Amino acid sequence: MSKTTSHHPATWILSAYFAMGLPFIVIAQASALMYKNMGISDTQITFWTTWIMLPWTIKFLWSPVLEMYKTKKHFVVLAQFITAFSFAMVALALPMSNFFTYTIALLIIIAFSGATNDIATDGIYLNELTPKLQAEYAGWQGAAYNLAKILTMSGFVYLAGQLEESIGVVNAWVTVMLIFGGIMAILGLYHLKMLPKGEKAPAGQEASSEATSALSDVIRTFFQKKNIYWYIAFIILYRFAEGFAIKISPLFFKADVANGGLGLATKQIGMIYGIAAGAFVLGSILAGYFIAGRGLKRSLMFLCASFNVPFAVYAVLAITQPSNLYFIGGAVILEYLGYGFGFVGLMLFMMQQVAPGKYKMAHYAFASGIMNLGFMIPSMMSGYISDHLGYKTFFIWVLVATIPSFLAAYFVPFGNPDHNELKETEQV
Repeated sequence: MSKTTSHHPATWILSAYFAMGLPFIVIAQASALMYKNMGISDTQITFWTTWIMLPWTIKFLWSPVLEMYKTKKHFVVLAQFITAFSFAMVALALPMSNFFTYTIALLIIIAFSGATNDIATDGIYLNELTPKLQAEYAGWQGAAYNLAKILTMSGFVYLAGQLEESIGVVNAWVTVMLIFGGIMAILGLYHLKMLPKGEKAPAGQEASSEATSALSDVIRTFFQKKNIYWYIAFIILYRFAEGFAIKISPLFFKADVANGGLGLATKQIGMIYGIAAGAFVLGSILAGYFIAGRGLKRSLMFLCASFNVPFAVYAVLAITQPSNLYFIGGAVILEYLGYGFGFVGLMLFMMQQVAPGKYKMAHYAFASGIMNLGFMIPSMMSGYISDHLGYKTFFIWVLVATIPSFLAAYFVPFGNPDHNELKETEQV
């Protein structure tokens, strides 16, 4: 049970982290397929759909403000309603002649509201759960966040593919974007009732000067943390190869065989990602229990290997260009199983090694922003590099790009004991 609420953590963690994942996955992956089918080039797609993810990187700039006004629940619910409305506006903008400009602008709004939702949700999670519960629910948290992939990259990408054949590409994606908006509105209503209310902001702090002072203190104390530069390097490098692979893989699946791709239909891609996302969820859940039993420090190198080694399947697919959908699907499932297992390690590292201290929520937001920067930098370059090298050489390059992740995981120090070390100390 959580610290301050009668609601069991499972009644809000799953839905809250699903609501965090949906906007991110739509922008990071689903929008890429949408724009690909509407005739936008790979270079433009990867650049703009990565650039508009910037709010997830700089969200620490307004995280202190969320510490000072109302409750964290207030900001979660408000952000989810803004996201719902903005998805509906994207749907209305798609039939316009300048749809790319308008929809990118609207997706930027979704990115800001999504990042705000992330800050406040993580704040609730950190404040409501004990360190032991944080470790136990880390797998479920990651699974729920990435369960959005099942709905986004399978159910609704598959639906879009089906609708493209009957009502056309534009109308198909209009429908899907309206559904995304409806889901976020329902989640907002659910969380209005089920989220822990938490503590109100301390009285007397509702002033812009206080917010500025708090932000300055957040940044200063963050960089004063022991080993912080090691932590920043680790957070950035852990996802370095992923930033290349994940952005290009759906475009690679969609590209014609003659151009080095696999020539899959949109609905086939959706079906593959749906099953693979289930493997991601399974990997995330297993990782949570694995870390809870062994401790993060003892598990980190294994988690890093699980995260990075399976990217090799894309090189195999690019070299062989198989037409067998079962073979392609099996390769992606294997990659997503390892991806889900390894991703939990990074999230828990930020919670247990970076976040603890006076500004727990703000420092976690700062760390997760740095994490997204590590994803953004390679993602923005991925389209240009892929166009220049071709898919085959590009995915071989991805394997080379995993090396920094292993070095970072091997050398990163642990300044705070994980829950297993604390338990051993107590027993002594």
